[in-house]
Amino acid sequence: QVQLAESGGGLVQAGGSLRLSCTASGPELIYSHYNMAWFRQPPGKEREGVAAISVGGANTYYADPVKGRFTVSRDNSKNTLYLQMNSLKPEDTAMYYCASGFQFEAGHIVGVPKYWGQGTQVTVSP
Repeated sequence: QVQLAESGGGLVQAGGSLRLSCTASGPELIYSHYNMAWFRQPPGKEREGVAAISVGGANTYYADPVKGRFTVSRDNSKNTLYLQMNSLKPEDTAMYYCASGFQFEAGHIVGVPKYWGQGTQVTVSP
């Protein structure tokens, strides 16, 4: 069992930046064994993958709308996942979720993640 807790969301003006964090915990957790990802769900829309990173951090995935603006990273010594979001746009407004427990093959998330955080709200004003 893996518990995920996101933080760092908030209200920011277009063009601004935010850094999201996700800390993992759980009995006998070996964080470095888990691929990690960020998803988001805009108002009235379905949840979508934003970025993902492999167990050692060597491989990453980014959705087309965020390429060049968002950077995913992890610190396995702190059991923490990050999402640096720059040049934010109003269309980035969404609930952002941390997720784990999935396969990561050829730079893509395979299957539905088994573990999810509660989410952190990001709102970008025009």
